[in-house]
Order: sequence, then C-alpha cells, then structure tokens
Amino acid sequence: MKKTKLLKVPSRGLITISMVSLVLGFILAYSYSISSEDNEKNASNLSNFQEQEKYREKLVEQKERNKELTEEITDKQQKIRAFEHSFVESEESVEELVEEAEILRLLIGDIPSQGKGITVSLEDGAYNPSQENPNDYIVHESHVFKVINELKISGAEAISINGQRLHANSYIRCTGPVIVVDGKTFPAPFTIEAVGDPKVLLSSVNLGGGVVDQLTSDNIVVTVGEKDLITMPALREDDYS
Repeated sequence: MKKTKLLKVPSRGLITISMVSLVLGFILAYSYSISSEDNEKNASNLSNFQEQEKYREKLVEQKERNKELTEEITDKQQKIRAFEHSFVESEESVEELVEEAEILRLLIGDIPSQGKGITVSLEDGAYNPSQENPNDYIVHESHVFKVINELKISGAEAISINGQRLHANSYIRCTGPVIVVDGKTFPAPFTIEAVGDPKVLLSSVNLGGGVVDQLTSDNIVVTVGEKDLITMPALREDDYS
C-alpha cells in the first residue's frame, strides 16, 4: 500500500492569499457600506421630496381657498354697497312720499295750514248804472277762478275766499253781485288768501300780462298784499257739504 504525500504550501503563498482575502473582504464591506449610505440617502431624499410635494399641494390648496374667500368677500361687499344704496334711496323715497302726503293733506284741507302768504282782494269797478252795463264791472266767478288757478300753479298750499277754505272738490258760482262758495254766500269785495312763498306768489300774480293785468282790463279793482301770518283751520265735514 502506497503512502500519499502531503503537498506543502509555501508560507509566502499563504500570506498572499490572506492579504487578498483581507482586501477583498474590506472592499466588500466598504461597498456594502457605501451602498447602504446611498440607499439611506436616496430614501431620505425620496422622503424629503414627498414631504415637499405634500407641502406644495397644501400651499396650492390654500391659495385656491384664499382666492375663493377673496371672491366671496368681494361679492359680499358689493351686496352690502347695493343694500346701502337701496336703503338710502328707500329712505329718500319714504321722505319724499311723506312730504307729498303732507302736501296733499294741506290741499284737501285735512290738516290746518299756517304761514306766510299773500292776499288778493277783488272789488266791483265804478260805473254809471244808467249809462253802462253793470255786468261789465262786477266780479264774476271766472275772475275768482283766474286768481285761484294762478295761486295753485304757483305752489300755494292752502287757499280761502272770505275765510272759507277751499278743498279739492270746492265749487264757486256767481249769483248777481254775490258768489257762492261750497254752498255759502259771500258779497263783494272778495278777499282771497293763499299760504305759500310770498315772493313766488306775488311774482306770479303781478306778472306782466298776467292775472292782475287781465282783471284790471275787465274793470275789476285788484289789491294785492303780503301777509306775515295766515291761519286756516282744517276743514270739518259740514264744510264739504
């Protein structure tokens, strides 16, 4: 039986192999370490990117919400301004309606009237009954109507004839030398009083070619004056009969 001989490896070879193994192990270990760091870095970068993306999305959402709120605020402000304008206009409308109602109450005689104004007195003209037609010198209802209509047009808020206050349905009728106002008889002279702005009323009746000139040409004696205070009570039910 033959004996196997063991090969002897030179000690230098063992050292070389050991060095190679050591270097290889170090390289593997370093490569693993670098790889781990890269993975961690990549993972960290990915996490940071995702976090930033999340914040970016939230920022975009917040901007959109802010835009919506800004538009809503603008809309609310426009509605408030529109309401304020309508409220002011409504207040003005109510005030105008109240003033108009007050004027209408004065015109129909529902409330007393007091203030400055003017008086217009109409008298029959002088004539000779034996030579002239007396009707050409007598104050007729047409003359009275001319004065009253001019005063109304000029803004008089209340008018009376010989103390009898007129209303919306008043009637005037001439009966010889007297006139009948709402069923009450009054002889000449006829004094017409009007509450209103004296300057406006005087200018109106004294206008060239106006009421006074027309009545004078009809032989009527006209006297116009200003009064600081004219008082007219509210009409009663029997004043309308």
